[in-house]
Amino acid sequence: MQYEHNELLGAAKEYIDLMKESGLGYFRIKNDKFEIELGEKQHPMMPPPPMQMPYPAVPQIPPVQQAAVPAPSTECPKTGNIVSSPIVGTFYAAPSPEKPAYVTIGKQVHKGDVLFIIESMKLMNEVTSEYDGVVAEILVNDGETVEFGEPIMRIE
Repeated sequence: MQYEHNELLGAAKEYIDLMKESGLGYFRIKNDKFEIELGEKQHPMMPPPPMQMPYPAVPQIPPVQQAAVPAPSTECPKTGNIVSSPIVGTFYAAPSPEKPAYVTIGKQVHKGDVLFIIESMKLMNEVTSEYDGVVAEILVNDGETVEFGEPIMRIE
């Protein structure tokens, strides 16, 4: 069966343009009507061996002077239980801007009491106390972004 010269020429021009756009050096296509082979026949290319790069000279770093070690603190270590953020999000101390905070420093809390909210992906996640005690410290500000595991408050 004979194909028109213009049909083959048109197909070849399209494939040449594709080769130029993609940076191909060789192209071969075959179907039931025709076979086109463009470029130089090359064996499949193997990746080049890794180049041996000379190691750069190691810069000489001047010795670091030691800072004076601070004297041991006479302050008592903080005691109590740390409540950390269970997820990444935004810390809110109150259920809404118009309402008072769930807890404040000095407030007595019991297991299961809501301590604060972490907003994550437009969901408000209430965080409850796992401890009975008094809120001794709130370590983040209202509206502050917190990371997973970041300490939020201390309960004694």
